[in-house]
Amino acid sequence: MTAVAEELLDLLDIEQLEVDLFRGIGSGGETTTRIFGGHVIAQALMAAYRTVEDRLCHSLHAYFIRPGDPSIPVIYQVDRARDGGSFTTRRVVAIQHGKQIFNLSASFHVAEEGWDYQHPMPDAPPPHDWPDRPALRAANVEKIPEKYREEFLRERPIEIREIEPRDLFKPEPADDRNRLWFRMEAANGQGPQMQHCLLAYASDMNLLGSSLRPHGLTWFQGKVMTASLDHAMWFHAPIEFSDWHLYDLDAPWTGGGRGFNRGLVYNHNGQLVASVTQEGLMRPRKKRG
Repeated sequence: MTAVAEELLDLLDIEQLEVDLFRGIGSGGETTTRIFGGHVIAQALMAAYRTVEDRLCHSLHAYFIRPGDPSIPVIYQVDRARDGGSFTTRRVVAIQHGKQIFNLSASFHVAEEGWDYQHPMPDAPPPHDWPDRPALRAANVEKIPEKYREEFLRERPIEIREIEPRDLFKPEPADDRNRLWFRMEAANGQGPQMQHCLLAYASDMNLLGSSLRPHGLTWFQGKVMTASLDHAMWFHAPIEFSDWHLYDLDAPWTGGGRGFNRGLVYNHNGQLVASVTQEGLMRPRKKRG
């Protein structure tokens, strides 16, 4: 297991302070300037899981309220909204500096039998046909100011291989639909709750980027200010995130300084295991002065 993978597993192993009160590490993960959205989603889901027995999450809905400060821990307060015969509901509030930065509602369901149906997985070239994220970044490192290069090249715990990756600095307008393969080999052997939390963490990757594609934008041009506003996720089938999963993404609408994004996650056998939606801020960045 790599050090960064172990760091992510430790980050999601939140500390219990009191009944229904937990503390999570704020630093680490994908970013250093503010807490990555998937980081706080995954920790909040784990906090909810620590209060639920014998049933798995089937859906979550979350709002990002304030930027997270990576220099201090995050406190998660769980409200046991309902414990029913088939469904359990939890509400989680994440707090820093005495203020809410994020809240999440999650629903958990007992295992039941029912009818099965899904749309087929789209055809996609296999992950080994595409360069991984470190290789793409290494090829562009000279375009990054020297003071940011170490962060740009820093190893991350989730392996990503974009299908037909775009130029990071001079992208052409492109179709909003895009696909990538992702996995975390260190997820092997983890329980179903941790598998859910790891996929929730990874689900925030490249999702908002779908809205940027039709406009010929990426985060590296300095033209757009982005932030996740809300995030919803549905879990459909068991997850083994150590295997490759296809993330099929699109963004059917942008407007009013926002973009709406969707994602479907399929395992390597073609089974639909999760669905994701998110609206994000995508405001034109104005020059100072």
